[in-house]
Amino acid sequence: MQVAVAQFAPGSDPEANAAAVRRLATEARQQGADLVAFPEYSSYFEPRMGPRFAEHAEDLDGPFTAAVRAVAAGVGLTVVFGLVERAGERFRNAAVAVDARGVLAVYRKTHLYDAFGARESDWVEPGPLDEPAVFEVGGVRIGLQTCYDVRFPEVTRRIADAGADLVVMPADWVPGPRKVAHWRTLVTARAIENTLYVAAAGQVPPGGVGTSLIVDPRGDLLAELGDEPGVAVARVDAQLVAEVRRVNPALALRRYTVVPRG
Repeated sequence: MQVAVAQFAPGSDPEANAAAVRRLATEARQQGADLVAFPEYSSYFEPRMGPRFAEHAEDLDGPFTAAVRAVAAGVGLTVVFGLVERAGERFRNAAVAVDARGVLAVYRKTHLYDAFGARESDWVEPGPLDEPAVFEVGGVRIGLQTCYDVRFPEVTRRIADAGADLVVMPADWVPGPRKVAHWRTLVTARAIENTLYVAAAGQVPPGGVGTSLIVDPRGDLLAELGDEPGVAVARVDAQLVAEVRRVNPALALRRYTVVPRG
């Protein structure tokens, strides 16, 4: 399977965001992608989080998801994107996977970005500690997580335990000192320690650092973007995951499991 990461700078116009998704998904398909991942908050974004996010939140089956489903059907691939999902006074930060048939999986961000001076939890309702959101494309099992979750190894470990070969991670990695180094290191570590692929798609400046990347189960960097809008594609092979796990059976050898705190 060929997987793509696509990055752009979402704004406050959902129709313009959907048009960007359409353009980049078309480019990804032209490069041979079967699945393309887009950033966190693809449906709606402003530089400062506040009540307008909840005002512009949509239901899972709302117009933005419908627009992305139309893109997936028209272009002929699976699309993962970040949705500002309606949830009462606050909203949910959702990662949604769709194809021509409809919604394949949904993950609501569980670790909210209350760090580096930000307070995402003031506006976002944390997702439930459900079983991992895992689906399949082209014989590859895929799990979802979001941005700040990458700083919590347990999230990816539970996805690995659910049988995933690939983790797809929409993100908006906020710029700052050492942040790009943290991003690359954390994404690579999650791939190595779980012996799976990670495809992480971020927003470009000014909201994010860009640097979308795809890392394989050995920790090799397969593709990476800079800080401009664009698409990068790499091959994902479930057989390589099995081979790496045969040589390095770290998941089987470990003596601890992950239990949600509730």
